[in-house]
Amino acid sequence: MTRNGLKFFDTPIGLCGVAWNGDGPPVISHFALPEASDSLTRERLAHRAGGAEATSLPIEIIQLIERIQKHLAGELDPFLDVPLDLAGVIDFARDVYEFSRGIPPGATRTYGEVATGIGKPGTAQAVGQALGRNPIPLIVPCHRILAAGGRPGGFSAPGGTATKSRLLQIEGAVLF
Repeated sequence: MTRNGLKFFDTPIGLCGVAWNGDGPPVISHFALPEASDSLTRERLAHRAGGAEATSLPIEIIQLIERIQKHLAGELDPFLDVPLDLAGVIDFARDVYEFSRGIPPGATRTYGEVATGIGKPGTAQAVGQALGRNPIPLIVPCHRILAAGGRPGGFSAPGGTATKSRLLQIEGAVLF
């Protein structure tokens, strides 16, 4: 039996949502940061991940939600052990996401540093595009990637660079 679902939950920064699938322990496929309204958050994740909100949660999802809530309250968690479903993600983006996951809370890198770190120097713009399509923000911490000179650069999640700055502030990162 495949266990798929999505769940929305309150955090210190607003309503977030997580989607998962898997035949065994759940594997995270999508994550939603708060939109301008709770209904938009719900609509966006339901559209991207498909399905309806789960009424019964696997223990792993309950624990992940608690960890996310604590992280967004300042008890930092790198989420490195969270299994991800990146089916349909191209290899380049997988490399970018894997490298990004290795950046600890409170630290940042530039798009160029990520490009060099994955062995593809000169592909900073492609790194930014891959991060812009990240289906699992926060757990794949695209907010920790900055433009050259420590400028915020883009952030495709709701709230744009204001959300990026807020996440970095929660993590104690030294900003721009």
